[in-house]
Amino acid sequence: MGAVVGKSENARRFSIHETKLEAKMVEAMQRRAAKGSIMKSFNNLILKFPKIDESFRNCKAIFEQFDEDSNGMIDQEEMKKCFYKLEVSFTDEEIDDLFEACDINEDMGIKFNEFIVLICLVHLLKDDNKAVHTKLQLGLPEMEATFETLVDAFVFLDKNKDGYVSKSEMVEAINETTTGERSSGRIAMKRFEEMDWDKNGMVNFKEFLFAFTRWIGIDDLEDEDED
Repeated sequence: MGAVVGKSENARRFSIHETKLEAKMVEAMQRRAAKGSIMKSFNNLILKFPKIDESFRNCKAIFEQFDEDSNGMIDQEEMKKCFYKLEVSFTDEEIDDLFEACDINEDMGIKFNEFIVLICLVHLLKDDNKAVHTKLQLGLPEMEATFETLVDAFVFLDKNKDGYVSKSEMVEAINETTTGERSSGRIAMKRFEEMDWDKNGMVNFKEFLFAFTRWIGIDDLEDEDED
């Protein structure tokens, strides 16, 4: 029932620009999937949560550097300057598409959790030589390793390597981790619902990343800064 509604909502919600960007994400992820995943279970990812959390928090300084007016978000002009300083070579259209895709709150600004998703997408797309030519130089080598861990985690979940994670693939991944089919099924459904932002029954890499920032507690970090 939800899948039918989700598809119609998805068609209304996503712009043609985001559809083009999503196609690039899927193609890049499929190429990456051809290399396989070193992750053996979902628990492998969970065990990496503390290290990934630390890596994300180290990225806060980069975010604040590019938030020139210190209003807690990066606008489109600040984002273009950010890409220039990071030596990320995207067209204006590609930058606008990324901005629109990552501004999930639709408040015309990229907050910290959205910034994490954005630069992780850049990490994924930087190997897509047909679409972009970039030299992502964050000055934080551990961020590259963190982003690669997240790409590898998605490849692990995407069992059929089509660039999306389905409910059945999530159940399979959790079943490989936990014992007790009934319990693992509930866990898998909860995790999947947290990822499936547009409720269309399929999770792309961007949706996975937004869910992951919540699992790590990046939203909580933003709340602390606002207090």
